[in-house]
Amino acid sequence: MSFLSFLLLFSAFFCSSLLAEIQKPNIVLMFIDDMGYGDIGPFGNKINKTPHLDRMAEEGNVLTQFYVANTACTPSRAALLTGTYANRIGMDGGLQKKEGIPSFIVNFPGDHRGLNPSEITIAEMLKENGYVTGCFGKWHLGDQPEFMPLAQGFDTYFGIPYSNDMWPGNKRGNPVTNRGPYEPLPIMLQNKAVAHVSDDYDQALLAEVITDEAIKFIRKNKKEPFFCFIPHSHVHNPRFARPKFLQRAEGNVNRAHVEEVDDSIGRGLNILRSLKLDKNTLVMFTSDNGGAGGMSMGPLRGGKGGPKYEGHMRVPTLTWWPGTIKGGTKTQAIGVTTDLLPTFAKLTGSKIPNDRKIDGKNIDGILLGKKGVKSPHKIHYYEVDGIRRGDWKLVKKKVKGKIIRELYDLSKDLGEKKDLAETMPKMVEELDQLLEQHAASIAGNLRPPAYSKNPKPILKEVGNLPTLREYLKK
Repeated sequence: MSFLSFLLLFSAFFCSSLLAEIQKPNIVLMFIDDMGYGDIGPFGNKINKTPHLDRMAEEGNVLTQFYVANTACTPSRAALLTGTYANRIGMDGGLQKKEGIPSFIVNFPGDHRGLNPSEITIAEMLKENGYVTGCFGKWHLGDQPEFMPLAQGFDTYFGIPYSNDMWPGNKRGNPVTNRGPYEPLPIMLQNKAVAHVSDDYDQALLAEVITDEAIKFIRKNKKEPFFCFIPHSHVHNPRFARPKFLQRAEGNVNRAHVEEVDDSIGRGLNILRSLKLDKNTLVMFTSDNGGAGGMSMGPLRGGKGGPKYEGHMRVPTLTWWPGTIKGGTKTQAIGVTTDLLPTFAKLTGSKIPNDRKIDGKNIDGILLGKKGVKSPHKIHYYEVDGIRRGDWKLVKKKVKGKIIRELYDLSKDLGEKKDLAETMPKMVEELDQLLEQHAASIAGNLRPPAYSKNPKPILKEVGNLPTLREYLKK
């Protein structure tokens, strides 16, 4: 081989390798807390002003049938990050309980239980593939060091370790410690508390400061592939709004929260445009469960927690990737948050864990809004309490100790108002059997959460820590 031929071959190889690296897409995943299906413009809201989300929909894809895997904060986050049903990995307080230790559906400050470090998260999977990873916002998968983001594949963490209602302002107290009020709510940088949320003014600042830190991360890592996970604490109660948003919303704090989230989304998209990262970045916007406390479910029945009606688990979802996703697309195929791990693996060329059960399926065509795409979920399960086959849906719930089964035809009754169970007993029986088989398959293949031997609250008292607004002035 001549030197020239060798040089040309080497150049081709080098360029192709470099191109492959360049083409690894960045991923920004925005996970809003307690936002309802009908809270934003792309999903029919005419009151809340969401121009940035409207534009995101116009330039991207609206997913009308995207579901969370659970109806509450902790298990929903666990399922999203691991691609696995929360009850399979002990993060829903249901199938797995440790004797002598209270097991709640969500984690509380100083809780024994947390996401097992042996679980492989989206962050760990992508990090193995050369990605820089950052988490900004509400964690809520255990507040002991071995459960926190740095132990779960994230290089950078800034935010609150659990829900913003778990603070001294909540007089109900902590059910884990059986005392109240809660300890101070810390602001975490990596594994260290650097400030605390002192009052309603600090609460109102959370969306802005979380967005600021996420933008810093994007700027810093613009030259390498990154995964930026933004689990906002907005719009979870208690809701306090900055004056300019409250004024804009005519004093409606719920509306103000939605509109500040929209503002944060706009800032994030704008920074991607200004850094010319937009055509190599998949941005996804969704919610962790149905709306709560005055949020809108639009045409759907239900909300956060409770029985498995559509409003409990169907969430407003948008994807955006200029040049890859065709603007103005609307996708009706079913997708689930457990699908994100295998889907991100497909889009980035990462390896899916093959030593454990992963419940999610690849839905890259759904996220990208491919024409005529079909869902891999011929049967969709609402945890272990509901099942959908086609447009037929069975809801199973307990009323006064008695199991009740309800049947709905979603093609004609999206609001689940007309129960057809009595008129179609055969359909009820078929779906119920499938649901029982699903529940049994999970119960037969469990992985334990982790338990801390001596859990301690991050903050017993404020000490010399600044308030959030004092911290921001430094």
